[in-house]
Amino acid sequence: MKYILVTGGVISGIGKGIIASSVGTILKSCGLHVTAIKIDPYINIDAGTFSPYEHVVPHITDAIQEWVMRQARISVDDDGVEPQVCVIELGGTVGDIESMPFIEAFRQFQFKVKRENFCNIHVSLIPQPNTTGEQKTKPTQNSVRELRGLGLSPDLIMCRCSTPLETAVKEKISMFCHVEPTQVICVQDVSSVYRVPLLLEDQGVVSYFCQRLNLPVGIRPRKMLEIVFLLSDRLLEHVSIALVGKYTKLADSYTSVIKALEHSALAINHKLEVKYIDSADLEPTTLQDEPVKYHEAWQKLCSSQGVLVPGGFGVRGTEGKILAINWARKQNKPFLDANSTEFNPESEHPVVIDMPEHNPGQMGGTMRLGKRQTIFRSIPSVLRKLYGNVDYVDERHRHRFEVNPELKHHFENKGLQFVGQDVEGERMEVIELEDHCYFVGVQYHPEFTSRPIKPSPPYFGLLLAAAGKLQSYLNKGCRLSPR
Repeated sequence: MKYILVTGGVISGIGKGIIASSVGTILKSCGLHVTAIKIDPYINIDAGTFSPYEHVVPHITDAIQEWVMRQARISVDDDGVEPQVCVIELGGTVGDIESMPFIEAFRQFQFKVKRENFCNIHVSLIPQPNTTGEQKTKPTQNSVRELRGLGLSPDLIMCRCSTPLETAVKEKISMFCHVEPTQVICVQDVSSVYRVPLLLEDQGVVSYFCQRLNLPVGIRPRKMLEIVFLLSDRLLEHVSIALVGKYTKLADSYTSVIKALEHSALAINHKLEVKYIDSADLEPTTLQDEPVKYHEAWQKLCSSQGVLVPGGFGVRGTEGKILAINWARKQNKPFLDANSTEFNPESEHPVVIDMPEHNPGQMGGTMRLGKRQTIFRSIPSVLRKLYGNVDYVDERHRHRFEVNPELKHHFENKGLQFVGQDVEGERMEVIELEDHCYFVGVQYHPEFTSRPIKPSPPYFGLLLAAAGKLQSYLNKGCRLSPR
């Protein structure tokens, strides 16, 4: 097993995730089996459960190493083959107090797995103040010095910068950070993240990994990477989606959702426009307090070609539960006070309820979490067709609440069909509204399995419907035109 650790310095949000995924992408394009681990460096542990003979160090660092080695060997490909390379992104910034146990764990880890099986990519910022226009290396020097002081020496320094690195700057980083100039990689701002893998490959990253880690790589195909980039860079038609949620002031909150929308837009040759709408701005109280904000929000919503309420595609999470609740209330009696037990435990008509295994008040480890199977029922379903008319799908879940199964017949009598259920038939997983071009809700998170060349079917259906192409796509047997 080969391990590639990605660390970051100077500031957070610098692009470690993009670098890690780009490295994984180019190695996969070389025919290698690659997996990835994202570590958020936070420790939640109860010291009161320790034995008097136990101590956090070295047990915590040993536990981190054992966990990484165990997770790295789990196959993530359909063929079930064990990965050959594991790309590990360590969140946060070098020097953060919460990441210290993880840095120490990887300091030990490099000797456990041997040098030929471990390398470190350090992602750092090269600021360029407007006053001088000069690319500054001091933050990177300090960051690398701190990393080396903690026992890790970067093999590649990937410099995030607004413009390409000047040769003199690259040589300066090489000299003061104890690496060869070829080990200083420029990752300047680009028009699309899909250009980053090509940017890295052009600077010899694959060749370096082959030599440093002795990877069994022959010919390095670029065709798929180039196709994705060229497609994303030459889109002319636009499609607009309104994203209605609680956390729209921070776009990163919905990164996975946005990427899934982009993948689907790319598949139909459209450029995506996302209109962020705070769900609170659509409320009647906003009309009274801030009418301008209220009307602007509704104008954005009504001018969009599609509407997405994240948090599961419709009935997972706070925003998603509102979809089911509001629909129930619109049916008039007997659901005028329809609600969620999360909002009102005393509701006479709880449309959304706690799962039986969820212990209210205990927030840790009580979710229905991970990959679960959803069985399609033998009734007409647009989403089933989009999945390829399969009998079931495996998708990732993360929720504590569900639509009340006792009200299933009330919903279906009004045309809201539960077309997908869990294996036991107890949980309502997929809903569709009859006689609607595309009104779909799912209990799981389809965005987590979306890929640039294999978009998630629920999101793909939304983009097709928004662009007016869904019915044509279904009539052609779920095939796009050759263009």
